[in-house]
Amino acid sequence: QVQLVESGGGLVQAGGSLRLSCAASGRTFSSYDMGWFRQAPGKEREFVAGISWSGGPIAYADSVTGRFTISRDNAKNTVYLRMNSLKPEDTAVYYCAARWKSFTTLGDEYDYWGRGTQVTVSS
Repeated sequence: QVQLVESGGGLVQAGGSLRLSCAASGRTFSSYDMGWFRQAPGKEREFVAGISWSGGPIAYADSVTGRFTISRDNAKNTVYLRMNSLKPEDTAVYYCAARWKSFTTLGDEYDYWGRGTQVTVSS
């Protein structure tokens, strides 16, 4: 069992930055691939970024490539999402998710999910 808790969301102006954190419980965090997903009002959940249990491979959605960076610190059981050059269309609830050693960008294949953190980007 893995419990995930996201933090770091908030209100930011367009062009600003935020860093999201996802703290995981359990001793086997280093064996889980981690993903960030987001869901905007009235829209389906979408993949944002993912990182494998080993730190590579890493994948990003086209819409965030070059602006967002995913990283992990296995010693702290934490995965991060650094978001730069934020745009109003980045406004969403951001969720982290964990999947046992099988990297994928498909949300339905993740085993554990956090409750999300709200990111709002004003224009």
